[in-house]
Amino acid sequence: MSKNNKKQFGVWMDSHSATIVGKENIDSGKFVILGHEKVDDQFVHTSESGADNAERDLLHKLFKDITAHMQNVDELHVTGTGIAQEQFINYLNETAQYKNVESKESTSNKMGDESLIEYVAAQFS
Repeated sequence: MSKNNKKQFGVWMDSHSATIVGKENIDSGKFVILGHEKVDDQFVHTSESGADNAERDLLHKLFKDITAHMQNVDELHVTGTGIAQEQFINYLNETAQYKNVESKESTSNKMGDESLIEYVAAQFS
């Protein structure tokens, strides 16, 4: 499979939100924004362990929402400001459908949609 026909995706994320980038025709065309996902944490936590469990559950929900945009991914570049991208890659490695994904990560500040598209495109050129 040539590099041009691989299903390549990029994700900018932190522990509260994510922006997903992919090719407009799944495996060809220009990179475009596929979606934005956000954690909706409006719960009141009465204990530290309750808050930790809720945070983990919300992060896993965010991961599932992100993967809904990435069908049959071959290559993935994940970037962001904290450790969420490392946790996301670990989540993918533990999920049968995604464990063979070639993934790379980097650290970056939040950027606008156009800047993110350019950044992701550069990672795969």
